[in-house]
Amino acid sequence: MDFESQGKSAEKRRAKSVSSVSRRHFLGVVGGSLAGLASSACDADQSIDAPTDLSSEPNNATVFEGGEDWPNFLGQRRDGTSGETGLLTDWPDEGPPVLWEREVGEGYGAPVRANGRLVFFHRVDDDEVVECVDALDGADVLWKHAYPTDYVDQYGYNGGPRSSPTIEGGKVYTYGAEGVLTCVDFETGDRAWQRPVNEEYNVPQGFFGAGTAPVIEDNLLLLNVGGPDGAGIVAFEKTTGETVWKTSNDTASYSTPIVATVRNERLAIFHTGDGLLVVEPKTGKERYRYPFRSQIRESAIAATPVFVDDIVFLSATYEIGAVALRLTPDGLEEVWKNVDSMQNHWATSVYHDGNLYGMDGRHERGSNFRCIDFATGKVLWTADKGLGRASFVMADSHFFAIGERGDVAVVEVTPTNYIEKGRVRVLEYPVWTPPILSHGILYLRNEGSIKCLDLRAG
Repeated sequence: MDFESQGKSAEKRRAKSVSSVSRRHFLGVVGGSLAGLASSACDADQSIDAPTDLSSEPNNATVFEGGEDWPNFLGQRRDGTSGETGLLTDWPDEGPPVLWEREVGEGYGAPVRANGRLVFFHRVDDDEVVECVDALDGADVLWKHAYPTDYVDQYGYNGGPRSSPTIEGGKVYTYGAEGVLTCVDFETGDRAWQRPVNEEYNVPQGFFGAGTAPVIEDNLLLLNVGGPDGAGIVAFEKTTGETVWKTSNDTASYSTPIVATVRNERLAIFHTGDGLLVVEPKTGKERYRYPFRSQIRESAIAATPVFVDDIVFLSATYEIGAVALRLTPDGLEEVWKNVDSMQNHWATSVYHDGNLYGMDGRHERGSNFRCIDFATGKVLWTADKGLGRASFVMADSHFFAIGERGDVAVVEVTPTNYIEKGRVRVLEYPVWTPPILSHGILYLRNEGSIKCLDLRAG
């Protein structure tokens, strides 16, 4: 398939594209210092397989012993957890030290980090921009890659990208709000390929644009495109961008899929706009399907599936609730399902030692942090502590949560009750981007800035 000449509009987009720029500039950065952390394995025997270890830092950056990279959405395990230990969990009144902060353009996607570099995806004026900076000094811009966009959100939210970049195999992959899929070189920012896939596959504009993050499995990039005529899920060859297979008529969601090993078989697990869809990643062959979406037309699914052993957990708001489904050789087995246990809006729940921790609730008022039993859905505790619809990462037996009003909190991981050990306001409303934790640094983003907190305990 020759995608270099797919219509006049696509050609015009490429002609206007701004190539990568290698330069350094200052954007109000606060300096600081760092140190290292330790790592550990994840909880479940058959949980998500971590991608290739990218934790080695380059020669020109300080190496943090035991630190982990965060190369894709929700981290190496794709489940919102980090194996780093020795983190700062007893905070002074002013909170952890700020390493650096800087302004960024519009957008909601979380940054990613690998090999001492931080990559974020934002909109500056009428360009979507993939930008790479030194992870320890956000003013040190290593490269940028920009291309034009005219996306307008139909509900009045900002026009920036919704999804996170993915770093894999020396490349960076992004999926913009208009549905433009781009691959650039991780070292230089030079473009390898680009496709306006939503335009090509006649995908109707989602309520909030396109928002799922690219997922790499072997030589394929997997994406819930949401197109008609069998283009609900599309697999692209990661080095060329060519379509390898497509399947289903499922609509697009904002949920990023996962790939897991089930009984020695690799399976791609999607929560599409219509429900659970499990396919063989190499071929696109459908293996399991389970309708799970709201009857409310104006609704959205955003939380990533949680996979433990052979059970998939799905959750959403808009009167959907949650379901736990076992993937058996003979089909799906409904373990439990109800509306009341958990309603994840956009933050993905985190599994630990038989329990699931997550944010329940669609609106800021009434949202609460809670813990449920993974096997039964029984609510073990609920806490409404004013964080609103928070997002979080789990590491070193604690949650590091960022509330939508800009409060960051450290909370113990325990099924007995909610124990908050510290809280400080660090960003302005709204904060709807999940935090990332890498090499002891907690990276936080709102609509116009990135701020980094040093969680190094030593």
